Amino acid sequence: MKTLNKMKYSRAKNTLLALVIALPLTTALSGCVIAVGGDKGDYDYAYDFEDKEQENRHKLTQLQPNMSFIEVKTIMGIPDFNEVYEKNGETIQVLFYRTHRTKKDGLTTKGECTPLIFKENKLVSWGEAAYSQI
Repeated sequence: MKTLNKMKYSRAKNTLLALVIALPLTTALSGCVIAVGGDKGDYDYAYDFEDKEQENRHKLTQLQPNMSFIEVKTIMGIPDFNEVYEKNGETIQVLFYRTHRTKKDGLTTKGECTPLIFKENKLVSWGEAAYSQI
């Protein structure tokens, strides 16, 4: 009987020892991040931009003339560029959303964006042809 109790005590002692060792390790390692295929050196920004460009082109198909500024921003999100100015007593605002790439440099320029033109907070037109007329 004493050997059976010693075995139970030994097993309990081993289990407790394993917990004492394992618990701090799991807590310490829970904040670790493992990146599989992680550091390629040069990150391919083009992939992110291509996704954004395609998404923005898709969102543009949902726009209608005379939509409010708020409605358009709800659909399109945050613009890449924003211009506001007065012309002939009207407030004109132009939002630029990236829709295509001209250089694979990881930067966004207005030339890579589609302009959305608002007069008095209403969408009046969009695209290069419309922007060149204002």
